[in-house]
Amino acid sequence: MTRARPYNRDAAIDAAMTLFWQKGYHATSLRDLEGALNMKPGSIYAAFASKENLFLLSLERYFTRNRDEFRKAMDVAQTPLTGLADFLRGIGAANQTDPTRRACMLVKSLLNSTPEDTAITTRISEYLSGMENEMAAVFEKAKQSGELAMDADAACLARRFQSEVTALKIEAQRQVAPAILAASANERALHIENLRQH
Repeated sequence: MTRARPYNRDAAIDAAMTLFWQKGYHATSLRDLEGALNMKPGSIYAAFASKENLFLLSLERYFTRNRDEFRKAMDVAQTPLTGLADFLRGIGAANQTDPTRRACMLVKSLLNSTPEDTAITTRISEYLSGMENEMAAVFEKAKQSGELAMDADAACLARRFQSEVTALKIEAQRQVAPAILAASANERALHIENLRQH
């Protein structure tokens, strides 16, 4: 009996994430996955149980990676608000080939979901809320350090910040002129910096 060729689970999930991010869940066929993962249909199902489960694992990978990158950026920032502003400017400064220029996978997937995609939409909602909580924690830190007024609504500011990130990534995916994208990012960053108490 021929034994199944071993596979790298992390690499397979990364490949699936990239494919799903580009094409979307419903537009991605099993044949697409075969090519991207270099695996036969039977091996894909043996490893991941279903296309939906592989997609959920891809969403988890996307969320975890973005959350960790956000945390890392905030950890090295001079101040919380500076970190948030620089994060926006970073999106505006990304080069044309940077995959992070694509629109948010979570938002794209939510917009492309159907009423039958309950498990998917529930998970996406949890991840978006998770990122919003990460952002709110940074605004709370800015309040505690005195950089932001104590009566500022961290949750509200986090929702707006998340919207700004989403909008910039949509502009980036549209491949607007670099100067326009950078100016758009800088305008949003200045709004964050202007929240600082003087």
